[in-house]
Amino acid sequence: MGSAAATAAPWPSVLWSGNFQDKIKKSKVLAVGAGGIGCELLKTLVLSGFQYIEVIDLDTIETSNLNRQFLFRRSHVGQSKAQVAADVVKTFAPHANIKAYQANIKDSCFGVDFLKGFDIVLNGLDNMDARRHVNRLCVAAGIPLVESGTAGYVGQVTVHLKGQTECYECNPRSNIAQKTYPICTLRNTPDKPIHCIVWAKELLFPRLFGKMEISDLDEASAQPISTAALEPAANPDAAAADGHSAAADAAARAAQAAAEEAAEAASFFTRHAGESELDYAVRVFDRLYNHDIQQVAGMKDLWKTRSAPTPLQSSQLIPNPASAITSAAGSATSSPSKALGLKDQTLWSLEDNAKVFLASVIIYLTQRKQDLGSAVFDKDDSLAVDFVTAASNLRSACYDIPQQSLFDAKGMAGNIIHAIATTNAIVGGIIAIEAMKVLAGCQQACVTSFLRTEPSVVGSKRTGRMLGLIYGEKPSPPKPECMVCGKAQLHVTVNTETTTLGQLIDKVLKKRLAINIPSLNTLGGFWYEEGEDLEEDEAEASRILLPKTLASLPGGGLKHGTIVAVSDQSQAITVDLIITHQDVLDPEKHPDGFILEGSGPDAKQEQQAPEQQQATARGHPAEQQASAGRKKRSREEEAGDAAKLANSSHEQQQKKEENAKRRKQAADNTGAAADAADNVAVDLVNDGDNDGDNDDDVIEID
Repeated sequence: MGSAAATAAPWPSVLWSGNFQDKIKKSKVLAVGAGGIGCELLKTLVLSGFQYIEVIDLDTIETSNLNRQFLFRRSHVGQSKAQVAADVVKTFAPHANIKAYQANIKDSCFGVDFLKGFDIVLNGLDNMDARRHVNRLCVAAGIPLVESGTAGYVGQVTVHLKGQTECYECNPRSNIAQKTYPICTLRNTPDKPIHCIVWAKELLFPRLFGKMEISDLDEASAQPISTAALEPAANPDAAAADGHSAAADAAARAAQAAAEEAAEAASFFTRHAGESELDYAVRVFDRLYNHDIQQVAGMKDLWKTRSAPTPLQSSQLIPNPASAITSAAGSATSSPSKALGLKDQTLWSLEDNAKVFLASVIIYLTQRKQDLGSAVFDKDDSLAVDFVTAASNLRSACYDIPQQSLFDAKGMAGNIIHAIATTNAIVGGIIAIEAMKVLAGCQQACVTSFLRTEPSVVGSKRTGRMLGLIYGEKPSPPKPECMVCGKAQLHVTVNTETTTLGQLIDKVLKKRLAINIPSLNTLGGFWYEEGEDLEEDEAEASRILLPKTLASLPGGGLKHGTIVAVSDQSQAITVDLIITHQDVLDPEKHPDGFILEGSGPDAKQEQQAPEQQQATARGHPAEQQASAGRKKRSREEEAGDAAKLANSSHEQQQKKEENAKRRKQAADNTGAAADAADNVAVDLVNDGDNDGDNDDDVIEID
């Protein structure tokens, strides 16, 4: 449908016009998310006169939602958030016509055509992937989008209008919560509390209670290989005649020894026949915090610049474990910490952590037998949280890392930034205001709003200056280099000899770029497609390519300098991906095995791949193959695009300078330095739940 036509009345006087009130009543609104922000938004919309609303949310109501999502009650736990929210809102706004979907916004039925049936889309989501998807659909459909997020006492609302303002993805957003940690750091050299918590949650918990398989926890503790095993053969000619070098033989022996050690370590965590629950728990404790720590401490090269870890012994912490943890292990609450009378927001002693660890293992073996082999960490499972808190604190004690309270450990393990109901209410109100501006045709009045914890000077000489917690600034224009609303080239560096097509698609395209249904092709003739509309033989032809390395793919392979045309019809997005080969990537700096940048190929790449360079100058490969007869862009058009880009860059630089002057003036007027948020763009990706439902419940600072 698109946004409203421009009106003569300025903002906010247009609010009292009859035409505007009628427009609000007839406008069709899509609200994505019915959580912390979503509940407040639905309430504000219907009380502001909106009558046609559709809401989408996949989640069900949990007990932890009840302290801030005011539309829900205890009797609603387990039911659809979207449906309950719609039903409750109708009790105090019976005139509202609200349609609810318990579904994933990424489902194919909610595509571009679906969005075209609305006047505006309002986001209250809790993860980056869904935000990107909705942004791309709105850009493709030409529908205005109002984005939002909160984290504690701070919040943000942004307005995205195709062709007028930057889209949600014009500015790269780092995904802090989805940060990966090198396994060697987690296993051998942690130095932060989060390292110990991730170790306990992602390695130890599934190893003891989840799917039984060899994991990184079972791998050999990076024991140094004997130098004798790597000495050259006494008769190099004989070794060459056999076709094997001594180094290769030594490497094979070392690999076999490591595999055998890993298998032996895995069997250690299996409970022995006739072994009591307590004996098993103590044996695991001593293995993790005594034996393994001693092994790592013996690796002298790791401790040249820091202190080696100190082992713990269960017999010293709890001389008589049977009597010490009997009540906790047999508690009906399934929470050893509560049974022991420990507080959530105070640090436990080392002895208490040991008690909780042992009792948690025993409870899983006795009261949670049905979960063994399939258990997964759940932030709302008090037993799982108790175990991870105790296990991580014991490891922190070994490495002299600050320990965490259960409250803080739960927040870190569940990616929780604890929510504030009033923050959600304020942000919900701002979303509604920005939506009204768009629908009234007052797009020039739209602002990007920041809710802060410290006041700053807001207003103007005309309206009057004052201290306020909400700061607004004009949205930036679209960026020509944006991969969604502009023409973009991305640059990925990988080892093309070892990286498979499946890894490129899963890690780079789907996980990092949030591309939903990717299609890939090159000028060399390589094609890969996904989608429900493919014939079985077409789908199979693509599937058999997934395990192949990039360099071995048909059409000459995806090698250094290759330009890959990547598209997604479900999101109406197209981008060029330029491949750079690199033999070795530092696993500490790039644990995912690739580097993704937003720049085009450098001069060296262009020299090594002249055909790709020429293809880029002509246009997108997919467009060429799909429409061979399409006319080339004229030199005048290209010159015009270059001028627009130059003007855009100049305008952005002017905007930065003006913002800097305004911030300095604000600091002078208040007599203090402006809040840190004045100097950086803060992007909040929470839905106001902040309950760890997704890995993106964080504040992002660009």
